[in-house]
Amino acid sequence: MTRAVVRFDTGGDLPAPNVDMTATLSTFEMPSPILTASGCAAAGRELDQFFDVTRLGAMVTKSIMMEPRSGRATPRIAETPSGMLNSIGLQGPGVHAFLEQDLAWLRERGARVIVSIAGGTTQEYEDLAKILRTQEGIDAIEVNISCPNVADRGQVFACRADSAAGVVASVRRSSDPSIPILAKLSPDVTDLATIAVACERAGADGLTLINTTLGVVVDTDTMRPALAGITGGLSGPAIKPIAVRCIWQVREVLPDIPILGVGGVRSGLDALELILAGANAVSVGTTVFRDPSAPLRIHSDLAVALADRGFERLSDAVSFAHREPDLDAVEVDEPEVPEWL
Repeated sequence: MTRAVVRFDTGGDLPAPNVDMTATLSTFEMPSPILTASGCAAAGRELDQFFDVTRLGAMVTKSIMMEPRSGRATPRIAETPSGMLNSIGLQGPGVHAFLEQDLAWLRERGARVIVSIAGGTTQEYEDLAKILRTQEGIDAIEVNISCPNVADRGQVFACRADSAAGVVASVRRSSDPSIPILAKLSPDVTDLATIAVACERAGADGLTLINTTLGVVVDTDTMRPALAGITGGLSGPAIKPIAVRCIWQVREVLPDIPILGVGGVRSGLDALELILAGANAVSVGTTVFRDPSAPLRIHSDLAVALADRGFERLSDAVSFAHREPDLDAVEVDEPEVPEWL
């Protein structure tokens, strides 16, 4: 594995040169548009060794299920030239241990929290939502209906509009109405826009785009799949163009729905690209394995990039790439005739 590059936080306020970095996801307002991505930082204890996690927009927890889960067999991680493949399989301690340990720590720490939930049935999602409804310190719920790291692909509710909408409607009905619900969708579908619209109509207050995309790595020494589970979720720089494409397509059909963008973000310019395509905020994931302080660095770099482009508010940059062309500013040069003609 690549050696981690650790950059210790030096303290002080988050630099935002003449830019209002406030971000909103439905009714949830944050001082920073940079969040963690589910599954890449657990509940934040590890990252809190390197910087104050309360300075982020929010911590997005690893997806929790009703009961403890051991996940898939090892090996479960494989490096790729531009990211990594993981086959963790939703390993976790179960919701009750999460509440007693992780959520309690996050609440005491004062962090903003988006709890990610996952389930094998619609009923499990509903039961989780009912339990979380009684808890304090939760700012939003991310409904993970798109994890590819399961043995049964039939569990991936986000692959069909009707099953995705069914889970979202059940969670929305069972949750505190004041808590925003974000549906986390998969890029591994033929018509993402239709699924996104179905989730919005079912009661989703926002969308998380995207989850990892399904892949396989073959070890050329053993000449067998590198992962015990064969398939895994690809994350890292390789999927950023896919994330941008998905955000763009959904923003075209749902111009007002809040979007949490995620996928391949390593720099402030990467984050800006997702925002220009339509994301209201951005989650940072795989890059924290190499650079635990990346979320704060990305926030700072994004603030500078916005200021350099004349933006006074982050919100002004959201979906900016969708604007109509300024024809007066476009100079059209006559094409040169090739010499061989």
